[in-house]
Amino acid sequence: MTFSIKKFEELSIHELYALLQLRSEVFVVEQDCVYQDLDGKDQKALHVLGFKNNEVIAYTRIFGPGDYFKEASIGRVVVRESERKYGYGYEIMNFSKQAVLDHFDETTIKISAQCYLIKFYNSLGFKEVGEEYLEDGIPHIGMIVKQ
Repeated sequence: MTFSIKKFEELSIHELYALLQLRSEVFVVEQDCVYQDLDGKDQKALHVLGFKNNEVIAYTRIFGPGDYFKEASIGRVVVRESERKYGYGYEIMNFSKQAVLDHFDETTIKISAQCYLIKFYNSLGFKEVGEEYLEDGIPHIGMIVKQ
């Protein structure tokens, strides 16, 4: 997998369509969750696209401190279902953690993690903070890593 990091205005129409399609495919259809994905925050984010054979198969968006949480953050973490068995989730998260350091010079990152993925995020160094909560009807928990 190869990676690209772009500001919102640098995304091509095709890249924007591909990342929105992937987010919808997983967060709306696969997880059967009706929610407002287009939340007005994409314009502030840096977009991390993971490509395989020129196709977007993985994605995150990253924020500097204060743009989403008080800390820098990574969100909308997604890998196409058919590609998950290859470990691309680990690859894009490690790349995204490094991108936060490179672009924002921040070593503390906060995420809002779906609870069923706690062990995945623990393996990347994230630790739970606070109590579990519902976000769009799905159990989540805050998690933080210090690099």
